[in-house]
Amino acid sequence: MNAKPLSTFTALFLLASCQSPSSSESETRPPGTTVLSPSALATARSQPVDFSAHVKPILAAKCVMCHNQEAQPGKMDLSSQAAALRTGAIGLWIVPGIPDQSLLLTKTTSAPAHLKAMPPVGEQITPEELSVLRKWVAEGADWPSGKAGLVSPPN
Repeated sequence: MNAKPLSTFTALFLLASCQSPSSSESETRPPGTTVLSPSALATARSQPVDFSAHVKPILAAKCVMCHNQEAQPGKMDLSSQAAALRTGAIGLWIVPGIPDQSLLLTKTTSAPAHLKAMPPVGEQITPEELSVLRKWVAEGADWPSGKAGLVSPPN
């Protein structure tokens, strides 16, 4: 057997296997299902977004497992209002009233496909969840202080 055709076949096979799957094909990022009930989504669309009822469940289920001070010191921390509203090295994570300047939203919606499918492991954040977060920021990103405003990942 000729070694050259075998090595060419091996190289082509390796190149094909190294291709990044689309975000919908990812084994570590299955398409998401919203953590909000249909009635909670309807309320968030028709009334002001409520942090405890609409935003906190999304952040808890899809974001704070990575975006907290312990997991990423100095990076985007969404576990409390004080941390989320601070300025990061590349800008403000949340700019109340201005979703298009809030890195929480712009980094998710304008990133390359392999990066914007947050979270990197687990169910992706859904378009419905992103629209709730966008509306919340546009409405001023009201976030209660104290224990009511602390966000922890689900147990």
